[in-house]
Amino acid sequence: MRFLVDECTGPIVAEWLGSLCHDVFSVYDKAPGLDDENIITKANLENYILITNDKNFGELVFRMRKPHKGIILMRLKDEQPKNKIAVIEKLLKLYSDKLSNNFIVVTENTVRIAEKGIINQK
Repeated sequence: MRFLVDECTGPIVAEWLGSLCHDVFSVYDKAPGLDDENIITKANLENYILITNDKNFGELVFRMRKPHKGIILMRLKDEQPKNKIAVIEKLLKLYSDKLSNNFIVVTENTVRIAEKGIINQK
């Protein structure tokens, strides 16, 4: 899979995904300071699923109708890289077939998937 890892999500998550042989673009490592509109545009044009902790992407997608190839918004109580990796690992194991073209909000305990405007909570 192809992932664009937002700066706020961090380089450790990007490195971990790369170690699993995913194609990863790390904003932290390759484009620090890139703004949200350019991030979502790059992810869409280059067919990346965006992984972020930034709630602004919800507004860009749902209010401003920005196109995307998939967004994973992590809303975690524990923001440590180890926890982020554990949550993403579980998401990849259980929902890898739902990541493309959907807006997914994930916490330590829940997964909400917006498929064509319909939100399903798992």
